[in-house]
Amino acid sequence: MQLTIDEALKTKCPKAALGCVSAQVDAPASPKALIAELNNCEQAILRLQEPRAVLESPQILATRAAYKALGKDPARYRGSAEALLRRVLAGKGLPRINAVVDIINLVSVESRLSIGLYDLAHVQGDIVFRAGRAGETYKGIGKYDLNLEGLPVFCDVLGPHGSPTSDSERTMVTSGTKQVLAVIISFAGEHAVNETAHRLSELITIYAKGKDAQIFIRT
Repeated sequence: MQLTIDEALKTKCPKAALGCVSAQVDAPASPKALIAELNNCEQAILRLQEPRAVLESPQILATRAAYKALGKDPARYRGSAEALLRRVLAGKGLPRINAVVDIINLVSVESRLSIGLYDLAHVQGDIVFRAGRAGETYKGIGKYDLNLEGLPVFCDVLGPHGSPTSDSERTMVTSGTKQVLAVIISFAGEHAVNETAHRLSELITIYAKGKDAQIFIRT
């Protein structure tokens, strides 16, 4: 499987960079130690002198700017990192889904970068990161059909299956997932992507019995 960034997207979002982690995993309920990390992360944000300042971090602002450049309203279609931060600020906390998904959400909030997560058993062929086209939709995880036009999306040979806003039900990770691809999405350059990918790989190894983890960067 190859993963590439479409040249047309790169023209409009020249600092786009992807940090990718593939691994064999187990996806049980999160162990107590991971739940403690999630709780500590939430409290650290709420204890900040100005908690809402996290919504103006450079990574969040770069994602909003990229959406505007592609023709999508970032007030209506937020990156998942911003959506998760808003949940924490509202006192709702991070979701508790399974160990793999919870790791993704933790690292996304820590890094302020949206992260796509895909069950590779349901991905077919190579993946391209491009702008969504008119008429393209998919059912987002726990959401209605998502209008993908102008949204940055990941596409395999069957069509779009993920975006920084919401991934699709087709490739979502469940308790039965055994092989995953996680993609860290930065529109502010690659400087933080490598560090975030290694953090993600480390947590998958510790909490999701990750094996054969591989990290690669795309710019």
